[in-house]
Amino acid sequence: MRVLLLSAYEAVSHRYWAQSLMAQLDEVSWTLLTLPPRHFAWRIRGNPLSWMLKEHDALSQPYDVVLATSMVDLATLIGLFPHLGRAKKIVYFHENQFAYPKSSDQIPQVEAKMVNLYTALAADSVVFNSAYNRDSFIDGARAFLKKMPENLPAAKPLEALRERSQVLPVPISECSTSRQQTAVQKTVPQRIVWNHRWEYDKNPDDFFAVLFALSDAGVAFELAVLGQRFRQAPAIFDEAEQRLAKHIVAWGPQPEEAYRELLDSAGIVVSTTWHEFQGLAIMETAQRGALPLVPDRLCFPALYPPGYRYDGTREGLYERLNAWLTNPAARPVTLDTSVWEWPAWREAYRQLLSVEPV
Repeated sequence: MRVLLLSAYEAVSHRYWAQSLMAQLDEVSWTLLTLPPRHFAWRIRGNPLSWMLKEHDALSQPYDVVLATSMVDLATLIGLFPHLGRAKKIVYFHENQFAYPKSSDQIPQVEAKMVNLYTALAADSVVFNSAYNRDSFIDGARAFLKKMPENLPAAKPLEALRERSQVLPVPISECSTSRQQTAVQKTVPQRIVWNHRWEYDKNPDDFFAVLFALSDAGVAFELAVLGQRFRQAPAIFDEAEQRLAKHIVAWGPQPEEAYRELLDSAGIVVSTTWHEFQGLAIMETAQRGALPLVPDRLCFPALYPPGYRYDGTREGLYERLNAWLTNPAARPVTLDTSVWEWPAWREAYRQLLSVEPV
């Protein structure tokens, strides 16, 4: 089977998904085309042109399946290379443009939303990494289309799209029992890890406000702030680096080996995000023995039992963290993450790519 895998904005999680998928299904003949994760507005609107000019020969080949991320303008690409329309067309949504939290610095991305929508409509199969991603896409598209000048009858087609879509998460690499036990043994219960992008949508303000309060109350903890950092980060990070200096054991992006060692040592991994469709960073840290603490919103209620969630407020996070840090009996057991790993999902992905005989 020949599969063309297209990733138009190869962010870290997108790259991980593509590389692990190709490794897990090595019986497939893969052709991978990617574009770097920068210049977002140009990238999401211009990816068919970029590939046409740079990868014409690869796109001119016959394929059984075209598997594209939601950033790919699949409808335009098929117009430029009509033979691709004869392949089985699958779009995979790591995220969707309808569910991003608004920022005063952000210009509304109408074009990005339209690319998401056209790509979903042009595909034979639509796959989301979580039910929250699916539902926020469909509901967001309905609200968006109501703003168009004409009163378009979009409700039924979008609900039909919801019904025929699938939910397949990005699986994480398998973790052997011995490795997981080793990670748990290495855990420092009082060590808190933050390993998200340093951007406003991850809501670092709530996270650090709670840590400021815990520190002022004399609660003992260690802090490792990791994740992807950009040239411009929210100002709260500079303030937190100063105010929490006595707690900090690591600050900023780390080399891969050091990053993995810090995950192994983590006692708690926290999310305060306003924007998450699956949360691989939390999953991978929980797999290595840390207790995940996530807000009761977005994709999290479907992934984490109540004992690992807080009510989404600063007060709720403070209460739960304070209890976990000061009272060992309040801590839940280490979470079983085997249901997120590749062995649980490999066959589903194999079936997704399967082509019905003519």
